[in-house]
Amino acid sequence: MHVLLVEDDALVASGITAGLRLHGATVDHVETAQAARNALEAAHFDLVVLDLGLPDEDGMALLQSLRGAGVALPVLVLTARDALGDRVAGLRAGADDYLLKPFELDELIARLHALHRRAAGRTVDLIRHGPLSVDPATRQVTLHGVNIDLSRRELALLQALLHHPGRVLSIAQVRDCLYGFEDNVESNAVNVHIHHLRRKLGSRIVETVRGVGYRLGEAGT
Repeated sequence: MHVLLVEDDALVASGITAGLRLHGATVDHVETAQAARNALEAAHFDLVVLDLGLPDEDGMALLQSLRGAGVALPVLVLTARDALGDRVAGLRAGADDYLLKPFELDELIARLHALHRRAAGRTVDLIRHGPLSVDPATRQVTLHGVNIDLSRRELALLQALLHHPGRVLSIAQVRDCLYGFEDNVESNAVNVHIHHLRRKLGSRIVETVRGVGYRLGEAGT
């Protein structure tokens, strides 16, 4: 799950980023509306967490402009504006969910998992793929009923593939979901994670589409 966090409060952003990464998400943080636009043009994201009180533009205006431009990513609005009219306006502007500050990190994480799940057309967290089961909330992975220990990035790769069954993800999309804007990533890093995933879940779990990218294959074979 690759999250774009748009929040100008450094302390709040630091806490959210650390918490989401601890739960397996890849997080990129920006502080302004313009930086958010630049990030969405430069990389592939699954979700946006948007604060409304941004220094260069009201977050509500940013949300409206993104929806007007056809950006369909799930957006969770995070704000201290607690009036009913503000919440209604946010939802009407295109927000998918609305969370008031102060908040509990566990609730934010649960809401993001719910948005991600609905975006994939699922009604429950648990993902089944043949003999493979993945619970994004608990990060538990089983194959034929046996627990499989995956690293944070191996799990992020697996979830990205499971989130788009049958679809080919470009190399850039896979790299974004694993590393975001992180610098100094080794050129063979993605291949290393794919190798480990194949070793643990079967050689066909990741199919390579030469010159295009990768897609979900069969588990346990």
